[in-house]
Amino acid sequence: MSIPQPSGFFIKGVLNGAPHTLVIGPFGFLFGVVATEAGLSVFEALSFSVLVVAGAAQLTALELMQDNTPTVIVILSSLALNLRMALYSASLTPHFGTARFWQRMAAAYTMVDQSYATSILQYENNPQMSVPQKLAFFFGVATPVIPIWYALTFLGALVGQSVPAEIPLDFATPLTFIALLAPLLRTVPHILAALASVIAGLLFHAMPYNLGIMLAGVIGMSVGAWSEQRGIGERR
Repeated sequence: MSIPQPSGFFIKGVLNGAPHTLVIGPFGFLFGVVATEAGLSVFEALSFSVLVVAGAAQLTALELMQDNTPTVIVILSSLALNLRMALYSASLTPHFGTARFWQRMAAAYTMVDQSYATSILQYENNPQMSVPQKLAFFFGVATPVIPIWYALTFLGALVGQSVPAEIPLDFATPLTFIALLAPLLRTVPHILAALASVIAGLLFHAMPYNLGIMLAGVIGMSVGAWSEQRGIGERR
């Protein structure tokens, strides 16, 4: 039996990543518009997206900066929103651990919610994949996602305030995370963690500087870890 070449997995990754552009596009466009409204130039807005590549953290940072929030709080809030990337990295280590340094660096840069969630499901369902095949699939998923993020940020920054207020671009943010989260809720601890973080987020949404988001994240992770340690949901 012939072994599938990495190029085949790259193409498969591109096909799996393409649907994500339907929500990434409006999300990037929204950031470009908000960035120019916050006083950033087109170049600054695009540079922000290229250097950071983290939509939720970028929007949070802009919002806090507009409110004249202390720089330390802006940085801590953005880092807190991106703490999940550390968890993503840890779970990908068994899959990419033997890859070359530059490949791991490239994977780290292109690791966004979409590339991680799509790839980790592929790896779990196909444990026989080799490291080159896994990398090819991962970069394939990122190929349509990252350039669209750049391009729509640039377009949104160019258009700026000319976008009518009645166009609900902000729908892209929650839609993105719902689409990514739903397939990952496969165990009781996962569901409890998500439920706890949602409830905590609603309860603490009025906290200043978006501290409620950080608190909700900590509570969700704590509930998930506790329920997994207790074996809740496991068949006896």
